[in-house]
Amino acid sequence: MRLDHFDLNLLIAFDVLIEERSVTRAAERLNLTQSAMSAALKRLRESFADDILVQHGKRMVPTAAALSLAPDVSAALLNMRAILASGMRFDPAQSQRTFRIVASDYITTVLLGPALRMLHKEAPHIRIEITLPRSDILELLDDGEIDLLISPEQFLSPDHPRELLFEERHVVVGCASNPAMQRPLDAETYFASGHVATSVSRDGTFIDNYLRGQGEQRRVEVTCAAFSQVPWILPGTTRLALMHERLARELAPQLNLLIQEPPVPLPLMREMMQFHSARAMDRGLAWLCERLQRVVSTGASPAGQAR
Repeated sequence: MRLDHFDLNLLIAFDVLIEERSVTRAAERLNLTQSAMSAALKRLRESFADDILVQHGKRMVPTAAALSLAPDVSAALLNMRAILASGMRFDPAQSQRTFRIVASDYITTVLLGPALRMLHKEAPHIRIEITLPRSDILELLDDGEIDLLISPEQFLSPDHPRELLFEERHVVVGCASNPAMQRPLDAETYFASGHVATSVSRDGTFIDNYLRGQGEQRRVEVTCAAFSQVPWILPGTTRLALMHERLARELAPQLNLLIQEPPVPLPLMREMMQFHSARAMDRGLAWLCERLQRVVSTGASPAGQAR
């Protein structure tokens, strides 16, 4: 089969057919009629001399050959899309591009919120989709389903580029009326107190994973689904929480909370940006990453403010 005789649009049809395993759903995703999708499947079968999908009861099942080919087709499509994106001029003032970002509520509060307020003047028509981290996020990155992952270094993929955004400390936060916060906090008082923690996915959080690795056990009394929920649970209680310093300094004043240094040594958290290697030449993504770096370096967000 010669490449100059092959319709490359059939690779898009192949990719969607393997994902959906249904001619009807594939046609809906590609905004085609069912007859057009069936014709594409017929041409694929002829080109690859393989059934691609076979009927099994009420379901369609990919052949072994189609399944073995699917990762290469997906990678080829991702690379072609990256080539097209890198060859196109990116004009932030005119662009209506949608950027898909994975970031925690903490990053949204201390970085993305301030950044988007600034970017609105330069790029008023871009759209941003922010998704919270979850356990399958690296698979979505590999599949090209997201543009940018912002995460602690430990949770990144080893297969794609990364850039440091900033380093973060963790501090102890508690209610101003909490007796434990009235004097320098020692380890005995800290571990004897009840704690508020965060659970965002099965992968755990940076600080919880570190403490677990050190054999340190806090008495967790409340577990939150988001970092920004934690400080709202502390007022009027004797509970403590380990929080990102920038988020703590952003929210503590309005909730009458005090901040103290941890009584045990804790490592710095390296907050990184990561994108698919096929998008290394994506001009729009490079623009976005540069602007986020600029927001940090100029102190326009809590992430860039001096401690």
